[in-house]
Amino acid sequence: QRSEGTAPFWQVSQDALHSSFRDGVQDSRSQRSSLQDRPRRQAASDGEANSDLRSLTIEELCKNRQPDEFFRLTTEGDCRDVVRCDRAGLTGKIRLAGVRCPNGLAFDVLRQTCDWKAKVTNCDQLEKPRKILPLLSTTEPLCSSPTALACGNGECIAKELFCNGKPDCKDGSDENACAVDQDPNAAPKCDTSQCILPDCFCSADGTQIPGGLEPQQVPQMVTITFSGAVNVDNIDLFDEVFNGNRQNPNGCQIKGTFFVSHKYTNYSAVQELHRKGHEMAVFSVTSEPDENYWTHGTYEDWLAEMAGARLIIERFANITDNSIIEEEKKVPLGNLSFSLKSCATNEAFIAIINLATGVRAPYLRIGGNTQFEMMADQLFVYDATITAPLGRVPIWPYTLYFRMPHKCAGNANNCPSRSHPVWEMVMNELDRRDDPTFDEKLPGCNFVDSCTNIQSADQLGRLLRHNLNRHLNSNRAPLGLHFHASWLKQSKEFKRALTGFIDEMLDRNDVYFVTMLQVIQWMQNPTELTGLRDFQEWKEKCDVKGNPFCSLPNACPATTRELPGETLRLFTCMDCPNNYPWILDPTGDGLNTRNNLTGMFVIQWMQNPTELQGLREFEEWKDKCTVQGNPFCSLPNSCPVTTRELPGETLRLFTCMDCPNNYPWILDPTGDNLNL
Repeated sequence: QRSEGTAPFWQVSQDALHSSFRDGVQDSRSQRSSLQDRPRRQAASDGEANSDLRSLTIEELCKNRQPDEFFRLTTEGDCRDVVRCDRAGLTGKIRLAGVRCPNGLAFDVLRQTCDWKAKVTNCDQLEKPRKILPLLSTTEPLCSSPTALACGNGECIAKELFCNGKPDCKDGSDENACAVDQDPNAAPKCDTSQCILPDCFCSADGTQIPGGLEPQQVPQMVTITFSGAVNVDNIDLFDEVFNGNRQNPNGCQIKGTFFVSHKYTNYSAVQELHRKGHEMAVFSVTSEPDENYWTHGTYEDWLAEMAGARLIIERFANITDNSIIEEEKKVPLGNLSFSLKSCATNEAFIAIINLATGVRAPYLRIGGNTQFEMMADQLFVYDATITAPLGRVPIWPYTLYFRMPHKCAGNANNCPSRSHPVWEMVMNELDRRDDPTFDEKLPGCNFVDSCTNIQSADQLGRLLRHNLNRHLNSNRAPLGLHFHASWLKQSKEFKRALTGFIDEMLDRNDVYFVTMLQVIQWMQNPTELTGLRDFQEWKEKCDVKGNPFCSLPNACPATTRELPGETLRLFTCMDCPNNYPWILDPTGDGLNTRNNLTGMFVIQWMQNPTELQGLREFEEWKDKCTVQGNPFCSLPNSCPVTTRELPGETLRLFTCMDCPNNYPWILDPTGDNLNL
């Protein structure tokens, strides 16, 4: 086998293959595996080693190698040459396939691809380790207990311990087969008799229209989303796209959804976008460039990044009005009880549950079950990260009570396998063919700006129209047009193509440009096209109300110990914070929210020291985990009282208890007129 544009393996890899042996011994500096599992031979000369290696057959070089092994590096050098042994079928001929990365590139062993050298950090590793898999499917049961399953080494552990984020098998195999179709504790497949709107929606293949409506009765919803910072570099773009003059067929202005990242965001601009009826969602605090940080992030990481980002928006964009609370009331997800995984750790975030409802992970790196556990605990309504592969019929959004109805596509394929009370606003891949009637099929793209073949405004216009027609002429699943503002800003022609497309579609009576949350609201109450002028959920955000909160925001120069040496400007209509808000201090008050415990919590832990992994079951903290009971009184007594200690003052004491004789003070703390 050979990759296009590379030399055959016998020209590429033989010298490199020989040089991977020194004195007949494997390179021991990084304990890397050689091209075969040979015993080490001592005191062999270079010439003897190379001569011996050249005399080996392909079968000998590939002895004890798996027929589907990963590509492995042949030499330490520049990380360009890789080989692997393979065969055609079980009894086919063994072949040694080799590939050389082009100049300037290196082979990433873990990702099994060539990439820019600066991005490859594992050149000291010859091959990708193969994970040990559990023994889940065997002809005969391996475990005596019906509630147990076998690890890769034959050890039996409880079924519920598989894919829980913590290795329980001695060989770690219980965490190595956790894909949606592998997890033994995965959510069940869609059951429409149990999954009923407005709390739950699913279908066998994801293409069913909510409410059983005919396509011609369904509005073609289009969601325009922007991911990244909101600031002076792009606010003019947003004002031009959403100029106040573009109206949906129901007479309401078109709306968009903004997944806001923190750094460089102008929160007075966020506040103004929200006032105009656009939806604010979160895109993380740090936008950490290491993609594995998101794929393998801990519960604490996701909590601090997403709930922290929501807290920052609430504080500095002043989005605390009742409209947000009302939005969440209209998007129920069953009879959820507010039960955090670890109350002590999450105390600082309890106050933010009524703010931004949506999440999108940076680089579209899904965080698996961990991400969605955090979202459910923090009452986020939906995620907008998962990609559905390009198919004949697009997918409708769905809830994750049941198994996702499509293949897990996108970066790292770490989709949630368990049941979660969260909506998934799935990203249907766009068909990026320039001429769908003529061009051969191409892989889809999720962001419009990731459709790399778009070079002109005409091409962009054709892409937008073709994909809208794909949805409009099939099941009318919402069409997502996802952008990074910088891509549209780099070309006035692209911007004109987008606004021209919007204007063209608004001439129709069946296309609506709405927010993510408005899509969910329609799905929870499917309404025919003819009834949308009176669709109450959409009318609430119809008109822009009020005036901008401030014309000249505060430009707060702030620093944080988390970003040493950086002074950043925080633009807000609110008061300046003490510090620049960041992941451990989202309010900028100088508090580390990851360690925000009461004094009694600290004492309880010190009396019974418990490791991190055991804190979910730490009884002393769980006693105060959930809020119990109801408020003692809805209208407290307002007691006008005085005290001789404060002559001439009448003070109000608000209490659900009986009013005291006097205002409690230092010599009379009970108000009984007793001089202690």
